[in-house]
Amino acid sequence: MSTSEHITDLLVSNFGTDPESIGNDVPLRRLRLDSLALEELRLLIEDRMDVDLEDVEITSRDTVGRLVSAVHDRVTA
Repeated sequence: MSTSEHITDLLVSNFGTDPESIGNDVPLRRLRLDSLALEELRLLIEDRMDVDLEDVEITSRDTVGRLVSAVHDRVTA
């Protein structure tokens, strides 16, 4: 499963996000992810993908593509 697929799966299963609304250029705020939800998502990604995202800053203004890229960079590092 790719990084993008993992993140999409987490968004759908844990936050009730419509899979059709998830795209690389979609801002996370459009998916109704506030700072608390983003922290929860970060922890879920760390757990599922066994990656440390402690120093990765993601805000609701960032896009899904930015999140996927940041996580992918950590997974492959």
